[in-house]
Amino acid sequence: MAKKDQDTIASTKLARAGKLMNAGAKVGVNYMKYYAKSLSNKSAAKDQLEEDNAQDIYNAFSELKGGPLKLAQMLSMGDQLLPKAYTKQFAQAQNKVTPLSYPLIRKTFFKAVGKFPEEVFDTFSNEAVNAASIGQVHKGTIGDKTYAIKLQYPGVADSLLSDIKMITPVATRVLGFTKDEIGPYLDEVQSKLLEETDYKLELESSLKITEACKDLPGIVFPTFEKKLSGKRVLTMSWIDGLSLSDWMKTNPTQAQRNQIGQCLWDFYHYQIHVVRIMHADPHPGNFLITDDGKLGVIDFGCVKEIPTDFYESYIKLIQYGEQHDHPEFITALVELDLYDPKDEKKKRELLLNTFSQMFGLVGKPMFSEQFDFGDDGFFKTIYEQGEALSRNSELRGMSARGSNHFIYFNRTYFGLYQLLNQIKAVVNTGDYIKNMLTYKKSA
Repeated sequence: MAKKDQDTIASTKLARAGKLMNAGAKVGVNYMKYYAKSLSNKSAAKDQLEEDNAQDIYNAFSELKGGPLKLAQMLSMGDQLLPKAYTKQFAQAQNKVTPLSYPLIRKTFFKAVGKFPEEVFDTFSNEAVNAASIGQVHKGTIGDKTYAIKLQYPGVADSLLSDIKMITPVATRVLGFTKDEIGPYLDEVQSKLLEETDYKLELESSLKITEACKDLPGIVFPTFEKKLSGKRVLTMSWIDGLSLSDWMKTNPTQAQRNQIGQCLWDFYHYQIHVVRIMHADPHPGNFLITDDGKLGVIDFGCVKEIPTDFYESYIKLIQYGEQHDHPEFITALVELDLYDPKDEKKKRELLLNTFSQMFGLVGKPMFSEQFDFGDDGFFKTIYEQGEALSRNSELRGMSARGSNHFIYFNRTYFGLYQLLNQIKAVVNTGDYIKNMLTYKKSA
């Protein structure tokens, strides 16, 4: 049975707090059930508890949209952090959110544009073709041109700061995070949502990146309509294609998967080393595969500018990444606030050993001639090593180290790796270091 579209959205602080309190009450009931069931089968009861909690929390976040739903989306991309039940539920925030009903969207459009959709477009789909954390997309036509119209959910921007404050206790208590662990995610949601709720800013970023990357082979971008866009509405040309997950269901050949994977790899590294502005939200809902086998990049809501000083230090980190005792590698760690020469010897040795292990593992594709991202064992090792490090008591208190730019940078790389793993691509990465230095000289 199809899920009914959402007719209302809580917009006041009190109403939104009530939604979260209701979810908290349901979680309390789930725990009561867990304690009763655990007497007979503790393991099965624990699994059921996580599934029930994940569904109740996600349902509340989905109704609220905005900050809560964006947090769910981000956490679903870091599935080494969460039990699988949460990852599975939260992954829906990428492109399977319950959309707002047409009457509510019609009012939203009028408030943003001053006209109803039917007064602007010859045709306008009553149902959303896609719904995510910040807004939903409708399909419209003017003459023989077809457009994707992204409409922001009402109240998202105004409720952002209060939402983040309300989410914190839920995230720390129910998901099992400490404030230090969840803090970077909440900070990122807050800062990037402030940007993502400004569609005029997104339009500027979209034009900048698509113009810079227009000549990259195998990639297509929409064109954007300034006259049909505003702070809460963004209109662009429609690109036909399948989502990555639907495309994978068509059983593409290994050559086709490799081609798309190469496009993703080249797209991101060209942005990093030439454009210095990066599409920082590489989740599957932002990409599609066209009928002629090209990669379509369709959303630029979250972008990250790469400061020169951070970039120069990152270059050194990559250049000397296989020589962990090289002075330039140490210098890069210091410049990136990852390593303090004034620390006691034991701590310095621990940090260098930790960075050596993690960089050697995560950086493996960069130092390989060709890399098979379909190797699930590679990702399993990353998750296991990350979990072991998070439980290392000697590293406590040092998790806050590092440039704040790493939050977006690491998230982007991890998201890229996950996309490549999802499509099981084998990518030519052997020229990475050479190309990186070439990009650096030409930039």
